[in-house]
Amino acid sequence: HDERNHRYSVSNGLYNLRREVALRYERRHGVKLNPENQVLAGLGSKEVFSHLCLALLGPGDTAIVPAPSFPIHVYAVALASGNVISLDCTNPQRFLSDVAAVTEKLYPRPKVLILNYPHNPSTTVVERDFFLDVVKLARMYGLMVVHDFAYGDVCFDGYHAPSFLSVPGAAEVGVETTTMSKGYNMAGWRLGFCAGNAEMIRALATIKGYYDYGIFQAIQIAGIVALRHCEDLVTRQARIYQQRRDVLLEGLRRIGWEAETPKAGMFIWARYPEEWRQRMGSIDFAMKLIEEAEVAVSPGRGFGEAGEGYLRLALVENEHRLRQAVRQISRCLSRG
Repeated sequence: HDERNHRYSVSNGLYNLRREVALRYERRHGVKLNPENQVLAGLGSKEVFSHLCLALLGPGDTAIVPAPSFPIHVYAVALASGNVISLDCTNPQRFLSDVAAVTEKLYPRPKVLILNYPHNPSTTVVERDFFLDVVKLARMYGLMVVHDFAYGDVCFDGYHAPSFLSVPGAAEVGVETTTMSKGYNMAGWRLGFCAGNAEMIRALATIKGYYDYGIFQAIQIAGIVALRHCEDLVTRQARIYQQRRDVLLEGLRRIGWEAETPKAGMFIWARYPEEWRQRMGSIDFAMKLIEEAEVAVSPGRGFGEAGEGYLRLALVENEHRLRQAVRQISRCLSRG
């Protein structure tokens, strides 16, 4: 018991925690960051992202958001009184072409480009070259880039998700948010980070200084220990999710569902059968599954219009329970 942990903390996180984040970036991605002014710790990556939008956007400003959209990517912009332009991101190169086309035509030009790879909910991934093109685009049009890298630790089949910050010039135009919720299995602890451009980090720290006095220090110390000693846990976690992915994919395909094999993430993005798509939207279909099959899924419409016709099925249950869920879905739909 340390009484000092019960005081107000610093709003941008303990220095030793920020240093461990910087060291992990160097080990994992070859990125050198100054923990003094290029790393900030927050109450989970959603809090960091939301306050970042308040720091960067104001009334009349526009942000380009990937679609289908993880809800906070849209609502954080709206809460900052910004305008949202949603562009389909499931074909990454076409997404960048669309960003360029929109930015050329719009005046005032969009201020912020929000990215999210591995993508939630579609599980779309990119290679490092994609971010080289992002930096070029950001420089050409004066865009600030915010990359949500929440699922960077949960990769399968030998795929290694590239960090936006790993490409030259990235820290000059943007930041990246990360979390300990996924790879380190610390979802309820609320510990996330923002790293990259020092000016954007400073603006975020200022906003956080108005809203909170940082994270409970005992949790920050636990984060330091995890970052120093638990890298093998991240690898084991990813392996568990890969096994669950394989079980759920095999079951869904056996009952006639369409789904890509995710290279990363903690869910499957599946198109439910056409006969049911013609009869009901994804929200009604998800309600049918929860009421009649007792299986809870996220309707694609919850991620915007681009998600209609799909469901997001999370890999948060063990393999036995996933097989049971597929059986119950199959029985429910066979009854009509």
